[in-house]
Amino acid sequence: MNSEQVSYIIITPVRDEEKFIQNTISSVLGQTILPTEWVIVDDGSSDRTGQIIEQFAALYPWITVLHRNNRGFRKPGGGVAEAFNEGLGVLKTSKWDFIIKLDGDLTFAADYFEKCFDCFRHDPLLGIGGGTIYQVVEGHEVDEAVPRTHVRGATKIYKRDCWGAIGGISPTTGWDTIDEAKANMLGWHTRSFPEIKLCQLRPTGTAEGRWKDQVKCGIARYVVGYHPLFMAISCCLRIFRKPYLIGSAGLLYGYVSGYVRHFPQVNDRALIGYVRGQQMRRLLGMETIWK
Repeated sequence: MNSEQVSYIIITPVRDEEKFIQNTISSVLGQTILPTEWVIVDDGSSDRTGQIIEQFAALYPWITVLHRNNRGFRKPGGGVAEAFNEGLGVLKTSKWDFIIKLDGDLTFAADYFEKCFDCFRHDPLLGIGGGTIYQVVEGHEVDEAVPRTHVRGATKIYKRDCWGAIGGISPTTGWDTIDEAKANMLGWHTRSFPEIKLCQLRPTGTAEGRWKDQVKCGIARYVVGYHPLFMAISCCLRIFRKPYLIGSAGLLYGYVSGYVRHFPQVNDRALIGYVRGQQMRRLLGMETIWK
């Protein structure tokens, strides 16, 4: 299948994105390959986000807006997945090759999706992919440091067969790790594309603050079932990266709080066993999905 023949749909959960959403909409409208359908889920915004997206939906019949009630607070991780899954329920088309989870604070080139689909075409086992996110810091582009096999939740592209195999995304914190772990366990490849980039206008973690963001990441690792030894070593190594102390402390606090507060973990013992097995192999210097 040529990239030009690809049919894809986008679901974008947004909350209080009036400063950025118009940039994202402009980027999508300018694509060399337009989506078949785009559902934008307003997750209870209290600013002008809802009005802005309604204006565009009135102009483009393939854009649908869904408004959720304002719960009164931002619900990182699980809230995004819940909004995404609610957006699935209002899709009008059932014919698509790729489904995309896209954040509302990104800008990207006109051939972004075309280039991404080319990557899928060259690797038939590629199930989840997406570009590399960068921010502009003091006038310079700074790429986010993530493992090559990890695709940021802000820009996830799922191949239809892979999407069906993993059963979609779980409405819980850590959904964007659970999906990749499942995909790899089932024999699919997951990969970010370093040569294809997007600019995130809101730096990662700033919506809720650095501390809360790191705590959220720690809880997510507990939910996914990270091995305690692997987590302890990760937190020690995290001390040497910015934000130096708060990053490591937040991760550890979030992870341990999962045990203390008895948060539910992913209900898949085989998946937890797979993740922990890969982590122990990495600690032993053996081949893993990450290297």
